[in-house]
Amino acid sequence: MASKKKSTASASSEPDWAGVERALKVMERYGLEEFEYSDGAFHVRLKKPSAGVPAAANPLPATAPAAEAAPQATAPARAAAPQPAPPAAEAETGEKVHIVKSPIVGTYYSAASPGAPVFVRVGDHVNSGQVLCIIEAMKLMNEIESDVAGEVARVFIENGQPVEYGEPLFAIRPSGAARPA
Repeated sequence: MASKKKSTASASSEPDWAGVERALKVMERYGLEEFEYSDGAFHVRLKKPSAGVPAAANPLPATAPAAEAAPQATAPARAAAPQPAPPAAEAETGEKVHIVKSPIVGTYYSAASPGAPVFVRVGDHVNSGQVLCIIEAMKLMNEIESDVAGEVARVFIENGQPVEYGEPLFAIRPSGAARPA
C-alpha cells in the first residue's frame, strides 16, 4: 500500500495541492471510492462521483477534529452473532424494505457525540444521501448515508455496538411503498 507522506502545508499557509493530487492518484491506483487525510490544520476528504457525491477537495480548519467529536463510549462485545437480513428484504410484516448494510467493520454510533440527538429514529423520513449513523473504524468516523429516500422501518443495531461488514443497520421503507394494513 502507499506510504503516508508528511504534508508541507502549515496551519497558516496554502493547502498542499500536490499532496491532494498524489492522494487522487493513489485512489485511482487502488480503486478507492473515498479518501480522508488530516495533518495539523489541513484536512481533506475526497469522494469519487461513483461514491454518491461529487469529488471534492475541501480543506477545513481544525476547529473540531472528528476524533474529538466522536463518542468515546466503549462497547461490550455482543454475545450472539449478528442476524442476517431477511432473504427478500422483507420485514416480519411482509412489507418490502431496503436494507442499509454496514460497508465496513467498526463501532456503530447513532449520534455525532454522546449528548447529541440521534441521526434517525424508527418512523423518521430520510432522504437519499442523509446521514443515518457513524461507524468508527481505526479512529476514523465514517458517516453512513441512506441510498434511498423513505421511512426508517427498523434500526438493527444499538448505539456503541460493534458491526461487521455487510451487517444490516437499517430497514428503510422506500417512498411510495405501501404500508401494511
